[in-house]
Amino acid sequence: MRAISGPMPLDVVDLRAFYASPLGHVARRFIGQAMLRFWPDCSRQRLLGLGFCTPYLSVLGVGAERVLAFMPAAQGVVNWPSEGLSASALVEPTLLPLPTASVDRIVLAHALEETESPGDMLEEVSRVLSPGGRLIVVAPNRRGLWARMDGTPFGHGRPFSRTQLESLMRSAEFSSENWAEVLYVPPLRRRVLMRSAAVWEQVGAGLSLPFAGVHVIDATKQFYRRAPLRATRRSFAFRPILLPQPAPTQGAAAHRRDGEAG
Repeated sequence: MRAISGPMPLDVVDLRAFYASPLGHVARRFIGQAMLRFWPDCSRQRLLGLGFCTPYLSVLGVGAERVLAFMPAAQGVVNWPSEGLSASALVEPTLLPLPTASVDRIVLAHALEETESPGDMLEEVSRVLSPGGRLIVVAPNRRGLWARMDGTPFGHGRPFSRTQLESLMRSAEFSSENWAEVLYVPPLRRRVLMRSAAVWEQVGAGLSLPFAGVHVIDATKQFYRRAPLRATRRSFAFRPILLPQPAPTQGAAAHRRDGEAG
């Protein structure tokens, strides 16, 4: 396996090689478990993966009405699934070739940290997701070891803090429902670490340690966009006040009678 290195965008060949390695199997196992806790059943759902999501779509997509794997143009594309008709496509992540509100669930993995405009990507995801649809975001934790070592895909691109992700999703009209942090095991290719990975996860999650490698967020698209708050000027309604009219003087009354008689 060739190392994933340098500032170049992630390549689909490197991603596929990573998930075929023992360390990749560990990442897939624990991230996939978190996803299944959030979405135990996607039956009769239209499911889309954006980024490199095929290791997870194979599990989440069981029973789904339709499963699509969209891969960013800068990353490249591989044929998926290996048997039958291909469900993968090369796309521009901020201009998805889908109608508005056309899918029920979306998974973002190896996508948000790689784009120059994460806000624009989430806005486009919100567009194609149906009202009340659900989104899973997988993103590297900026405080974790996995984001500091470029030997894995999670060491590339822009890592995020929890506050940053919450702000991004809120701006795109997503409300986070569930949150998990996984991959407490150090990203080292040592057999002893691979064998003890479950212990690392149990201890890290049990103690709520802040150094997990990856955030996994389950969010729901809001039905209605919030109306922006605007400063309003208080208006005053002016009502006429009827005042008693003064009685005409004798001179004015006589003048008025003379005019009427003329």
